[in-house]
Amino acid sequence: MQQANSPFKKVAAMSKTLFVGNLPYTMTEDSLKELFQAAGTVASVRIVLDRQTQQPKGFGFVEFEASDAADTAIAELAGHRVGGRELVVNEARPRESSRGARY
Repeated sequence: MQQANSPFKKVAAMSKTLFVGNLPYTMTEDSLKELFQAAGTVASVRIVLDRQTQQPKGFGFVEFEASDAADTAIAELAGHRVGGRELVVNEARPRESSRGARY
């Protein structure tokens, strides 16, 4: 049993971000969050928009507070059909540095 002054602290589970591809263009961030919350607590959701048209590009990112919840989401939602499209769900890779200056 832990005492109040115990040097041992509960370590929080690490967050994990997932890439979600092949999204229907009509999907909103709210509906994406609702879909993924069945697996665990969602920390944030972002659907990527085209810079010029501000229309969805068909993919986004879902960040979970706990790594195990993200793993559950991958297992349960990869290949799941939404709006007639089969979702691609996997762990997001770290963002690479910029390819250079834009003129």
